[in-house]
Amino acid sequence: MTVLSHPVGLPAGTGSAPISAIRTRVVRAPYRRPFQISSGISTDLISLVVEIHTADGAVGIGETSPMTAYTGETLAGVTAAIEEHLAPALIGRDPLDRAGAHVVMDGVLRGQHVAKSGLDIALYDLAGRLSGWPVHALLGGSIRSRVQTAWVVGLGTLDEMAAEAAEYSARGFQHLKVKGGHDPAKDLELIRAVRAAIPADTELCLDANEGYDATTSLPYLAKMTAAGLSLLEQPLPRWDLAGMVRLRERLDVRVMADESMHSLHDALEIVRRGAADVLNIKILKVGGLHRALQIANLAEAAGLAVKIGSMPELGVATLAAVHLAAAVPGATVAADLVGPLLVEEDPLAPSVFADCKGWIDVPTRPGLGHDV
Repeated sequence: MTVLSHPVGLPAGTGSAPISAIRTRVVRAPYRRPFQISSGISTDLISLVVEIHTADGAVGIGETSPMTAYTGETLAGVTAAIEEHLAPALIGRDPLDRAGAHVVMDGVLRGQHVAKSGLDIALYDLAGRLSGWPVHALLGGSIRSRVQTAWVVGLGTLDEMAAEAAEYSARGFQHLKVKGGHDPAKDLELIRAVRAAIPADTELCLDANEGYDATTSLPYLAKMTAAGLSLLEQPLPRWDLAGMVRLRERLDVRVMADESMHSLHDALEIVRRGAADVLNIKILKVGGLHRALQIANLAEAAGLAVKIGSMPELGVATLAAVHLAAAVPGATVAADLVGPLLVEEDPLAPSVFADCKGWIDVPTRPGLGHDV
């Protein structure tokens, strides 16, 4: 769908033509095998491509993906939020005013971070194309010319998950994340099996996706740590920051917050409470690159490490994550840039992620660096 309006005048001094149209379209790619986490399963990776056009013909392209099992948001809801509320509010505005765009979007619609992120990514792509700069330059520069990515193993049988972990470790992935959360006793078996199947220097993360209880899971988590677990992601429900604090105090493993953090305010509360060692910043979850960079700066000030995460998404939004990971000094935990690798074929940016062996080169072309 296209949202159109008559362009309005821009403030004096701007060299940019105003936003004249915003278009959306759905893209879909089947997973190589159904992607399952503790809260649900997906057979297809479904994304909404967002195009922002200016009056002089420039175009920026973004992407957002609701992954309903994780966010609770639906494709129809995200599409309606953009087409009925957010896009009309942006028509006629200066496309380079990304901070102002967030003020306007927050003013017309509370929350809806997944919808806002698609527009935000498109604005960054557009600003990069207009300026001739890659997106990481708009985020402050690139301190990395390539970004390490983890491989993410979805739920399956113990043998299937251990075999997949061993396969991708052999391909060059030096950080592996396995999904868990249904049963800490079975997850202990999983960690032991995976640890035995991969090199000793390969980092191993367990993502419970809120599946555990703080009291009953503690002895199993202690044994997982002793078995070689490197990182524990969101073991408890998102609201249980007190429980996250207790786990940090009792376990000799870094604890990472994901579902507990959907905004800058959430990140600040996690810092205040001492509820995590690492923040998993997912661009779509927090509302776009603009908000993600704010959270990364807060994490740096608090001395917390950062992982640039994934919902997952296809190539356009994953490229946005590559640029962010390249620009954030504290992004020292391997990113999750695997969306395009989990599907049969990425229809958006297949060449960038082809033959990935654990590292992705940071694009240097203007904008995000795709050819959509």
